[in-house]
Amino acid sequence: MGGGGQKEEAGEPGSGKAAGVYTWEEVQKHRSRRDQWLVVNRKVYNISQWARRHPGGSHVISHYAGEDATEAFTAFHPDQTFVQKFLKPLQIGELAETEPSQDGNKDAAIIQDFKTLRSELEKEGLFRAKPLFYCLHLGHILLLEALAWIMVSYWGTSWTLTLLCAAMLATSQAQAGWLQHDFGHLSVFNKSKWNHLVHKFVIGHLKGAAASWWNHLHFNHHAKPNVLSKDPDVNMSGIFVLGSVQPVEYGIKKIKHLPYNHQHQYFFLLGPPLLIPIIFNLQVLHVMISRRNWVDLIWYLSFYARFFSCYLPLYGFFGSVALIMFVRFLESHWFVWVTQMNHLPMNIDHEKRRDWLTMQLQATCNIDQSFFNDWFSGHLNFQIEHHLFPTMPRHNYHLAAQRVRALCDKHGIPYQKKSLWRGMTDIVR
Repeated sequence: MGGGGQKEEAGEPGSGKAAGVYTWEEVQKHRSRRDQWLVVNRKVYNISQWARRHPGGSHVISHYAGEDATEAFTAFHPDQTFVQKFLKPLQIGELAETEPSQDGNKDAAIIQDFKTLRSELEKEGLFRAKPLFYCLHLGHILLLEALAWIMVSYWGTSWTLTLLCAAMLATSQAQAGWLQHDFGHLSVFNKSKWNHLVHKFVIGHLKGAAASWWNHLHFNHHAKPNVLSKDPDVNMSGIFVLGSVQPVEYGIKKIKHLPYNHQHQYFFLLGPPLLIPIIFNLQVLHVMISRRNWVDLIWYLSFYARFFSCYLPLYGFFGSVALIMFVRFLESHWFVWVTQMNHLPMNIDHEKRRDWLTMQLQATCNIDQSFFNDWFSGHLNFQIEHHLFPTMPRHNYHLAAQRVRALCDKHGIPYQKKSLWRGMTDIVR
């Protein structure tokens, strides 16, 4: 059925078991790299071979090997009927009737209440996008790009106008980043294929990055936020140590690649300035070339063809390179502070296999709502609602927030909300 994995124990002669009926203990034995089972809606699937063909990447589905993946499956797939076509051939059985629907540390009452909340929000239309919102958002990105070029084309390339041009381009790049995020999460169109197509256009042609690179990194982050060894956003390659667990482990193992007692200082030199101009650019190129993703490469090159055709006549080759690097430098600061203020100060630990609501709330916090905060952060000031409902259009987060908070209060789960300033200073703290 799914291929790979160990020989199925159920139904063997003398076993006394019904074929295809499993306990959690049996399912949990299959969570190695080459032998992976998971459970969705009490059905047991062998994903050992198919994981490599998973559209969201092999890692994101493998993170749930040996456990119940129902909540993650629901969160990531807006068209579950379509996805079932891929799952059906992988099914090898079901959980025994005596087994609970959830495994380990997952709370059945929380899971049921969260399922009910999601159903209510769906019925109220909060998962339906407003086309005008996204058209206006795209329009203001294109307008900023056009005004930046018109300004230096007609009024000259003085230092003042060049700095203003760079600021406008950095703003358009940051806002395009939030827009590609919407399409990448399949939250705009009803059909996934249209989301994927426009995502490639926005992240490739408007931003100069790769959809495949973003998908595989970002969905890993959403599947297991702030989980060491699973969330790439907390994999700092030994440059920073995060949370309260990792520093202790580094101390016990006497790992000291850098003076970590000063990381809050060298963060300003290595974090915001370098992430997008250097680290992300190298990652994007590596992913496209190593995986031979030529479609993403064409979209990527189309961005630079457009940029240099506009600015080469004005600044020359080296001047144009300096301009785009400075734009990336400015955008990188914007991106780092916005994306990290919701996660970096929160709990960072090894895998605990919690239910969806508990796991996401331990790793995520919100920032106060205002028109500026919504625009500045691409509505990721509602990071809690975004992580709980990744396919929900962002203009609806605020409509779900109070009910999410009420559910958290009911079950004693902390729901943190901060000012924008406090969120940023907590990164340094």
